[in-house]
Amino acid sequence: MLAGRLHVTDRALRMETVPVPEPGHGQVRIKVVAAGVCLSDVHLIDGTLTPLYLPDDVVTLGHEVAGVIDALGEGVEGWQPGQRVLLQAGERDRRGTVLTRGVDYDGGWAEYALARQDTVVPIPDDLPFEQACIIPDAVSTPWAAVTDTARTRAGEAVAVWGVGGLGAHAVQLLRLVGAAPVIAVDPLPAARDRALALGADTVLDPGEATFRDAVRELTGGRGLDVAFDFAGVTAVREQALTVLGRRGRLVLAGIANKPVTIASDSPFNYFQQAVLGHYGSEAEHVEQLVGLARAGRLDLAGSVSDVLPLAEAEEAVRRVESKQGNPIRLILRP
Repeated sequence: MLAGRLHVTDRALRMETVPVPEPGHGQVRIKVVAAGVCLSDVHLIDGTLTPLYLPDDVVTLGHEVAGVIDALGEGVEGWQPGQRVLLQAGERDRRGTVLTRGVDYDGGWAEYALARQDTVVPIPDDLPFEQACIIPDAVSTPWAAVTDTARTRAGEAVAVWGVGGLGAHAVQLLRLVGAAPVIAVDPLPAARDRALALGADTVLDPGEATFRDAVRELTGGRGLDVAFDFAGVTAVREQALTVLGRRGRLVLAGIANKPVTIASDSPFNYFQQAVLGHYGSEAEHVEQLVGLARAGRLDLAGSVSDVLPLAEAEEAVRRVESKQGNPIRLILRP
């Protein structure tokens, strides 16, 4: 079968022909129908990220995967060939270590992929594979940030910095939980337009001299209850801290690999503010989102910016890296 294989030693993505994997005990094999291309995949290729638990130096990329069950390994119960499913983006080993699909073990940039049976999630017939595959990261990461880390409540004033693959979904999800107003902050006009189409109440350019005054006016003078950094930029954190209100929370969902600086602890302490780190999601978040999609509460049609053949994975990576077309998600189809 064809697979997109990352050679970690020389940071090279190569499209290679490899054997079709056989499911082991407790595993299922799925025929991949759709696989998302994430900025994390780009960072694995360019060296910004490195697999921590990969046993050798080659791995099939792809942690956002959906398809059809093709074969069952020994001991598998409750699953049948032909079922439509998505795969959780990772799993815990016996020691509790979180292993990421397409990073620490082979992922879904391939015609077939293996998954432990407890990491398989059924999807409804009316949820397209191209939309289902992005739920385990592009949608579940902001969902967990909104509902678990920030514990956003209805009526809270929120802002999202960075309306890319994660931030675009955060806008939708914040509206879904009743946050108001939902403010989208992005320097790119196209991203701001997209945020409005996805349900943001208003959009702001972070470079405007009147930015802070605009946030105060939009929040009735009280400031933000929650600020979400999905950009992973130091300047975003610094700006967000200046517009937090009493008990305001800054959630760091983007990764900058830089120090987080609080300009003065006096107002930070007086207003009882908080900076919260966020990473990924748990299995229940994916299941919640599938349920919301099944109930018609979550529409991800606008999230699929383009679909490319698996053989063009390198082109998809180039487009994500260069932000060509300002994509939310590009999808590979074997």
